[in-house]
Amino acid sequence: MTSERQLTQGLRMLGIDLPATARKKLLAYTLLLAKWNRIYQLTAVRDPSQAVSHHLLDSLAVLPFVRAASLLDVGSGGGTPGIPLAIARPELAVVLLDSNSKKTAFLQQAAIELGLVNIAVHCGRVEAYRPASGFAAITARAFADLAALVKASRHLLQADGCWLAMKGVRPDDELACLPADVVVEGVHCLQVPGVAGERHLVVIRDRTVAGTRGA
Repeated sequence: MTSERQLTQGLRMLGIDLPATARKKLLAYTLLLAKWNRIYQLTAVRDPSQAVSHHLLDSLAVLPFVRAASLLDVGSGGGTPGIPLAIARPELAVVLLDSNSKKTAFLQQAAIELGLVNIAVHCGRVEAYRPASGFAAITARAFADLAALVKASRHLLQADGCWLAMKGVRPDDELACLPADVVVEGVHCLQVPGVAGERHLVVIRDRTVAGTRGA
């Protein structure tokens, strides 16, 4: 099966409709990632046949939960989920953050080559990042445990914002270690076409804003 057909079928299974221009950019992104990965080790996924499922569809599975105007992708690495989300939502202002300068060099080049004017790239530690304004959503994919993510990035979250933490198996131990002043709004099991393992999305809000809403 070609990558184009795999992407089309996967998007259909996820219930996501994207224009041809977006699908073309998504596939071009996987080619860039594969090219740079040979030198910079951006991702552990080496099999080209898994690029669509493990990079694109895995990232886009969280798209229905992205209802914000701005998004910070913490520990972006090779650009997932930030780049696929930015391609799917051109109106979404996305900042890709990573402390590895080689990875951010790739992220910057990818944004330029793909014409993604809604992406900005920042090289540095999330704890030290001090932008002019906060973000309506903060994503992280295999960055750290949930409590560490909340602690490191809390100063970057808008008052009405949420964390969208991507996990494999349901992280019950991590959920139990979250601070008392945040609330887990939902733990969603994601069915990602072509990905055999479990995938979950944890939605977390500040308790002082979210009130008594729970999972």
